[in-house]
Amino acid sequence: MSAQVISLFNQAGGVGKTTLTQNLGYQLKEKNYKVLLIDLDPQASLTCFMGIEPYDLETTIYDSLITSGSSIPLPLMNCYGVDLVPSNLRLAASEQKLTFELQRELRLKDVIEPYLQDYDYILIDCPPSLTMLPLISLVASNYVLVPIQTQFKATVGTDLLLDTIAKVKAKLNPQLKILAFIPTQYSKRNITEQRVLNLLHNDLSKIAPILDPLPRSTAIAEATEYGKPFALSPKSNHTLLSLFKSYVNQIESLTQQLTHV
Repeated sequence: MSAQVISLFNQAGGVGKTTLTQNLGYQLKEKNYKVLLIDLDPQASLTCFMGIEPYDLETTIYDSLITSGSSIPLPLMNCYGVDLVPSNLRLAASEQKLTFELQRELRLKDVIEPYLQDYDYILIDCPPSLTMLPLISLVASNYVLVPIQTQFKATVGTDLLLDTIAKVKAKLNPQLKILAFIPTQYSKRNITEQRVLNLLHNDLSKIAPILDPLPRSTAIAEATEYGKPFALSPKSNHTLLSLFKSYVNQIESLTQQLTHV
């Protein structure tokens, strides 16, 4: 069976895309799925979160993307039982180079195609922008998982985000579906954030499921310093770990349902 390819995408930064990519990938591995994580952000946060120093890398996703004919295979690194395609700052130059490539929108899709039978899930950590890198990720994906911070300023760009996904679906990838929305950095004690969460449910639940909110937590922030998934961090706790596991169960169920739609 071919891998389910999921882009974690939002043009806003700081909404938890990397944290979710890392920990969803690890929890899927814990359920005995074969998982590939792709760091498609020049900031290389996912690479760092997995304990790898990006500046020391000689080969990254950049090399596979900009080489004609996909002659350079994906540079796979095994981290805590999941495979990772790392990134570093060189990836920022790829957008300019891809500008002159024919069918550039298909570049990532072509690069990962030989690996689809090797994995059950491929999760792509997109950069916070609406430029070429997120575009090629959406074209390569079956699904989009959208983290949204529970603040009013983070909801302002939702229409633009949805419009981008709709255009990719209409023009480049008819199979693309929004898998779910995940509210992030939520504090149930904050009345404003409660209102935003209700707003997200009212506006977006008709498009895709709204999963339980990921709370604002110093434990999650501190766990990234260890270069490990949250489950392996000294800062891990049962409540947050159970939430990540719940997300994985729902993603597993949703992908199975939508595959047969």
